[in-house]
Amino acid sequence: MKKKNIVLLSALLFSVTAVAQTEVTAGVTRGKDYGVTYVLPKTEIELTVQVTKNTYTPGEFSKYADRYLRLNNVSSEPETYWTLDKIQTEVIGVPDKENVYFVKMKDKTVAPLIELSKDGIVYSINMPLGSGQKKAVPVQPKATNNTPNVNPRDFLTEEILMANSTAKMAELVAKEIYNIRESKNALLRGEADNMPKDGAQLKLMLDNLTLQERAMTEMFAGKVTTEDKTYTIRIVPKEMNHEVAFRFSKKLGVVANHDLAGEPVYITITDLKSINVPPADNSKKQVDGVAYNVPGRAKVTLNYQNEELYNAEIPVTQFGVVEYLAPVLFNKNSTIKVLFNPDTGGLVKVDTESN
Repeated sequence: MKKKNIVLLSALLFSVTAVAQTEVTAGVTRGKDYGVTYVLPKTEIELTVQVTKNTYTPGEFSKYADRYLRLNNVSSEPETYWTLDKIQTEVIGVPDKENVYFVKMKDKTVAPLIELSKDGIVYSINMPLGSGQKKAVPVQPKATNNTPNVNPRDFLTEEILMANSTAKMAELVAKEIYNIRESKNALLRGEADNMPKDGAQLKLMLDNLTLQERAMTEMFAGKVTTEDKTYTIRIVPKEMNHEVAFRFSKKLGVVANHDLAGEPVYITITDLKSINVPPADNSKKQVDGVAYNVPGRAKVTLNYQNEELYNAEIPVTQFGVVEYLAPVLFNKNSTIKVLFNPDTGGLVKVDTESN
């Protein structure tokens, strides 16, 4: 960071005797000219896909779950399956090699202080260093299950452990579960033989009983452990209609676009024509001032198994145009302060200060 600041401030020294307008050229100027080369960003859409791997382990009494606890549809076979939890989208600015500009800084020229990203994307002009940079957004941790992992056999009585068959053991464990439930109800009604003295002691007793009940019930219903995973997918926007963004399999999770084991998640991108884009001109670029983007807007939808997962409008640089801040703004009578959106290259703020 320090090295970048020194370079920019050194370049500013060449504008001490400013009396003329700033000169900007397209592309990289070579030779003895002093200045700053900057690039405008183009848009990529970043999909953040959050999925969960669920691993089911059957309980040792799974085949007795319906008989003793009336738990239906309990499988006795282990299983692994994935769930698609959430999709988030974000507009990311990446350097556009087709839009590179050079601000000359030389004697008798008003040369602005330009702040760039590490990739050369323009952040700001004549504003404090760091003012144009993206602020880090704290990641909210996903809620986790803080229930302790316990061994249900630690709660089994001698009578249960000495049972001469699995069926008899399952029957006794089920009776113990019902006894625990009765004890919890008695505490909640205030009818227990040994009622706790205060609320804190009551909560502790109820928590311990709930822990025992959960552990013993898992011996019938089984247990599901989860593992969260996040995938990042980049898409270069253009007009798309029902194209595959990625594929998702309930057995494998997120898979490659060509892997037919997964069901497709489709993306549709529609240019809303919010900007009047002039016809392409293949002649030499005519640069008139400091270049910036005026992004267009696009409607983006994501669909999975005929269900709409996402529908929103986002800015897209490729659907917009490049405009210019007039050179006359950068003169000896005033200082122009400009803040750009680093993801779109669009103007965020323009201020003027008299010199």
